[in-house]
Amino acid sequence: MRPLRLQTLNWDTATVSNSVTIIYVLSLPKGVCVLLLSARNVSAVSLSVSPNLQQFFSGSSSVSLSCVDDGQTVDGWTVKMTSGGPTVDCGAAEMSGSLCVLDRNSSYSGTFWCESSSGQQSDEVSISVSEKGVILEIPALPVRPGSDVTLQCKKKTGETVPSFFFMNGRLLGSKAEHVIPNVRHSDEGLYWCASNTFGSSPQSFLRVRGSPITTLRKVICHLLVFCQYCICTILLLSICCSRSSGNKQVVSMETPLDVDEHDDTTEHYV
Repeated sequence: MRPLRLQTLNWDTATVSNSVTIIYVLSLPKGVCVLLLSARNVSAVSLSVSPNLQQFFSGSSSVSLSCVDDGQTVDGWTVKMTSGGPTVDCGAAEMSGSLCVLDRNSSYSGTFWCESSSGQQSDEVSISVSEKGVILEIPALPVRPGSDVTLQCKKKTGETVPSFFFMNGRLLGSKAEHVIPNVRHSDEGLYWCASNTFGSSPQSFLRVRGSPITTLRKVICHLLVFCQYCICTILLLSICCSRSSGNKQVVSMETPLDVDEHDDTTEHYV
């Protein structure tokens, strides 16, 4: 039989280790990005209110509510409503597909939100349909920090009424309108207006929210990808330095040669 022949392969173990590290670093940020972008946060779907107000007079023009994501209507979500009792679809309103049109023939107040078939929920929006002498024009949807918000006290005819404006029970002043410049989170609170002639409006909560969560995810992913290239560059430089230092270990592998079924050197006797 032919003897086994040893085949020596000069592998740099440091190179092997660093190569494995590079593969791991390359795959890690991509995996994190997939998790960040695929994870569905409830706040991604929101309740859209048109017009964007919380208070309305009874008997006035219609109000439409729908479930949207990045401005586009989404399927599988339903507008839900409660007035402190059982939860119902769209409340005392007309439901057409995913669009909810409020019934404003009588006064009421309720909390509305979007809900998926799996039970996920959006942020809630409180809407009042009033028969009072005045209502407060205040956004139904959250406002972003740094924006300006104008609050007005209006009659049913649409005229602005000089009024007293309140926040969380604190008098803000008497004026034709109340402007909140450069909105901050500290401006969140319960607002209403009151007139000596027409009485007070319902109370509504002003919400302040930052950038959408999806934008934050994209920023994180871009940072991870940038860090990936920086780390890979450092690892490659480390490999080059380790090679030049000559610090190598020899890894041997035994590679058997093919053995013939009959050895040519075998002597046969008759």
